Amino acid sequence: MGLFRLLLQDPWTFALLAFPLLYSIILHELAHGWVALRMGDPTAQRLGRLSLNPLRHLDPIGTLMLFVFGFGWARPVPVVVQNLHPVRRGFILVSAAGIAANTAVAFVALFLQRWLQPGGVAAPFLYILAHVNLMLAAFNLIPIPPLDGAKILIGLSSGPLQRMLIRLERYGFFIVLAMLALGLLDPLIRLFRAVLLALIGLFLP
Repeated sequence: MGLFRLLLQDPWTFALLAFPLLYSIILHELAHGWVALRMGDPTAQRLGRLSLNPLRHLDPIGTLMLFVFGFGWARPVPVVVQNLHPVRRGFILVSAAGIAANTAVAFVALFLQRWLQPGGVAAPFLYILAHVNLMLAAFNLIPIPPLDGAKILIGLSSGPLQRMLIRLERYGFFIVLAMLALGLLDPLIRLFRAVLLALIGLFLP
């Protein structure tokens, strides 16, 4: 169900879902920029993208898709790879930063949920926050450009595989959208979500 339809039918659930979804997407991009800065590239900082202000991150089409279909995106944080030191490790760490940030938020939300009464007001919010971030992290692990999983694979690989992924990037956005529409990515998203949840479970008390 799209968020716009949810807003009309159930404003309370809309508020519970829209806020964590919006800021989880923003945090994902913010993490890319912060790690890039730590690795030597100040581009995101110079452009004012190291901010929690949604106006600095929202993409018009991605926001429209979010409200209509319940799936959207923010403007990617610009990174000049040549500024990263060392380049290969920096590229891998920057690419993984958004996934790591979403996984960390999911961990904190699940950790806090365990210490709250099941009927508490914050429990539904924490559950949604954990679910949204797990889904974002799992989705971005998919190794299809321009998703982060593909960028991590580009950084780790070399030769024909690396060249193929780089060439695929110009078409990757449309491939991902088509596969999402057909439900072809659902099994992979569920698999990555289960893996992340199992990993988080190792550190939960």
